[in-house]
Amino acid sequence: MSQPRLLGGRYELDTVIGRGGMAEVFRARDLRLDRLVAVKTLRHDLARDHVFQARFRREAQSAASLNHPAIIAVYDTGEDMVDGVSIPYIVMEYVEGRTLKELLDDDRRLVPERSAELVDGILNALEYSHDNGIVHRDIKPANVMLTRNAEVKVMDFGIARSMGDDQATMTQASQVIGTAQYLSPEQARGERVDPRSDIYSTGCVLYELLTSQPPFTGDSPVSIAYQHVREEPVPPTEVDPQVPDWLEDITLRALTKDREERYQNAAEMRADIQRGLAGMPTQAGTMAMAGAGATTTLPPADGYDDYDDGYDDYDDDRRKGGAGKAALWILLAVGVIASLGLAYFLISQGTAEEPDLQAVPDVTGSAQEEAQATLEEAGFTSVTPQNRESDEEPGTVVETDPSSGTEVALDEEIILFVSTGPGAIEIPDVAGQSQAEAIATLNDEGFPNVTPEERPSNDVAQGSAIGTDPGAGTSAAPDDEIILHVSSGPEQVQIPDLLGMTREDAEAALSQEGLTASFREQEDPSAAVGTVIAQAPEAGRTVNAGNTVTVTIATEPTQPEQPTQPEDPTQPEDPTDGETPPGEDEDDGGLFPPGD
Repeated sequence: MSQPRLLGGRYELDTVIGRGGMAEVFRARDLRLDRLVAVKTLRHDLARDHVFQARFRREAQSAASLNHPAIIAVYDTGEDMVDGVSIPYIVMEYVEGRTLKELLDDDRRLVPERSAELVDGILNALEYSHDNGIVHRDIKPANVMLTRNAEVKVMDFGIARSMGDDQATMTQASQVIGTAQYLSPEQARGERVDPRSDIYSTGCVLYELLTSQPPFTGDSPVSIAYQHVREEPVPPTEVDPQVPDWLEDITLRALTKDREERYQNAAEMRADIQRGLAGMPTQAGTMAMAGAGATTTLPPADGYDDYDDGYDDYDDDRRKGGAGKAALWILLAVGVIASLGLAYFLISQGTAEEPDLQAVPDVTGSAQEEAQATLEEAGFTSVTPQNRESDEEPGTVVETDPSSGTEVALDEEIILFVSTGPGAIEIPDVAGQSQAEAIATLNDEGFPNVTPEERPSNDVAQGSAIGTDPGAGTSAAPDDEIILHVSSGPEQVQIPDLLGMTREDAEAALSQEGLTASFREQEDPSAAVGTVIAQAPEAGRTVNAGNTVTVTIATEPTQPEQPTQPEDPTQPEDPTDGETPPGEDEDDGGLFPPGD
């Protein structure tokens, strides 16, 4: 049985859980923290291409800077040698769930309101990323996960897909810029994207959730891109009449060709969705009604004969006779125009005048200002600095994208990765390890400055680590001092002298020393009632904190009972006791003298 593949000496790869145009995603176990993670690696066949290497690193840089519950978290990045090739990888949060694409492929129809709630989650992630200066550029169902708790998680920030992807991508000057079915018009034209491009792609996702099909389909990426640029989508209610009007209005506004007419940011579209879900009028609905009021009553120019009630001016003869011929001519005209437009699009892609190319100078190690000046002197007009954690001195350039020596157009954006110094590292949990083991663990993790400090503990064995300051799980810079608390054994305390104290004072004195009191009572006529007359152990002894001290409290002695007076045996008995005295007549009661 083959050994599991190990990346970075730490991540044990398991099964493949996803594949894309340039990467594979594995379920893996972080052996150091003993937790499941997802590890994305650049495909081996693309690892020698510096363009894909740079884009993969850009994704790691972009995603690692985003910390939001609706965005897949990035834990770590690195590179490992596989068959002599350096393979970059990204370690991400492992999420149990399914992508929206998998749900759509299973024909899992959602009620429209639930579709709106899912898109609200996507927009929540985009609002945060746009606020942080990052445009996703590839929003599509395959890049949105739904967890087992029905939470939305957006992934693949900053990545661009290659032609080998299942859903083909469009390129401009060899730069991958998105997936055809979800491409904004400006991406299809090769123009610079902005947050409104993500809004258009989100509109495509909402359209597909509502209708089970993308707004545009075709035989090739070019034909799909042409539709994004030139054609209007079929309104969702014509595909599924169950779609609410307010949700159709929102979808169509997000899919507006002119980005100035779209929602201008994710927060604006989210607010409209939430208004619709609450039963309130939407901004998109208001704009749609205003637009409808300004339209003319010309017949449709799309070649279909499903004219609505607005065209009752046409008589039956024209509808039955001339309308058919007119529709045919219109179809032919549209076909010719579409063919000419597509031909122009294809020709323009192939015959466009090649831009002036210039090799990117090597500015690695230079200060940011010096590097920018060098690039501008070379003729590059778009230079963007971007911070990156690095072991290099802060303020120096560690890399450029495109890399040095690459020939690119002078108006292409050059990204300068500028060092901000070493990045923060998560502090491992060393509780229970010996002092030596704990120091070694912290050193291996990247913290060379570890200072042990002894601290008494009743729970941790002497010489073992109690914890760290800062605590485990928090992040710190590699050069920060880490205090390692080491157990010196149970805390020793001295028993105070309690004699003469009241019960309450004795209990308080013991508690202050970390000791527990156990009280008993004993009569003592010589002591004040309620005071301590004895303690065990005695005062002055050193014991472990938490021990119990037995305290004896004086009580008032009880009074003995008075005994009954016993008869004196020396006294003679009364001879007349119980007898009538001589001479007394029992019958006269002693009223008459004797002899009478």
